[in-house]
Amino acid sequence: MRQVWIEKTGPPEVLRVHEAPDPVPGPGELRVRVAFAGVNFAEVMARLGLYPDAPQLPFVPGYEVAGTVDEVGPGVEGYRVGERVTAVTRFGGYADCVCLPPALVVRTPDAISDADAAAIPVNYLTAHQMLHRVCAVRSGEVVLVHGVAGGVGTAATQLCDIVGAKVIGTASAQKHDRLREVGVEPIASNDPDLVERVRDITNGRGVDIALDPIGGRSFRTSYELLAPGGRLCCFGVSAMAPGRRKNLLAALASLVRMPRFGPIGLMNDNRSVAGVNLGHLWDETEMLVPQFEAIMSHAAAGRIRPVLDSTHALDRASDAHERLQSRRSVGKVLLAARADGGEHPTR
Repeated sequence: MRQVWIEKTGPPEVLRVHEAPDPVPGPGELRVRVAFAGVNFAEVMARLGLYPDAPQLPFVPGYEVAGTVDEVGPGVEGYRVGERVTAVTRFGGYADCVCLPPALVVRTPDAISDADAAAIPVNYLTAHQMLHRVCAVRSGEVVLVHGVAGGVGTAATQLCDIVGAKVIGTASAQKHDRLREVGVEPIASNDPDLVERVRDITNGRGVDIALDPIGGRSFRTSYELLAPGGRLCCFGVSAMAPGRRKNLLAALASLVRMPRFGPIGLMNDNRSVAGVNLGHLWDETEMLVPQFEAIMSHAAAGRIRPVLDSTHALDRASDAHERLQSRRSVGKVLLAARADGGEHPTR
């Protein structure tokens, strides 16, 4: 099999492909022949040495895959060779073959392609956890999504559409036309009048929910834009990784600018602040599996469809990281593990 390794921290070029024998599934494991693997910003942070949950170097990154079961280990019931599946992995997903326990494996519905399936787990579970479990989104509410053109942002937009919530989203100006086509009210990411723009759109009331993956001062701005009863959900700190290499000064500046929320202030403001880190929820299968199954049901029924930005061959993983970190992507960036994966055009 082929695997993509992070052997040292640094720019995208540090990613290296190595050959290894196919793993043998142990007791309680499935072996999945991977068709596509998702690429996430957490893996960019891990490559830069800014992700505290990453294993010790060297390691194979990757949180999600879609493919076909090609061997069933002892003690595993309910799966058979040849079934198409989608899975969450605890690292190791940047490979053309993985062994994993079936706890966070679901069957891929016939109506969903392997490429679409690989784009679902991390982004849609994160968005679903934030919107439904943490923030209890309801019809008619206004949701501010920072980085709305990214994987989690597009997932959140579709989930909001299902329940009838309105989305205001920040993104670079060249993405605004595409965002308007899907019902998002776009605002430039670097708009100095962001607060005033959101207040104008909401007639001065503010937003009911803000989803923020940026960190630093952005958390404070999002909090200030909350309406009475509003909920801020923080799910990333991309401001700590502005360039291709680790920048400790930028990381420190982002940390210094983060607000400190106290209980008295939260009570007086009638606002809530929460955080979501999907990587710390892998053992919470009773929480995640029903959400995973609900998301796949939405996908099978056509209520959601992942927006795919681009697909890169496994041995061009550095290009995938470059595109994601450059903030040029609209939707999900994928790795094609099989030889015929090719490049997926932007859509």
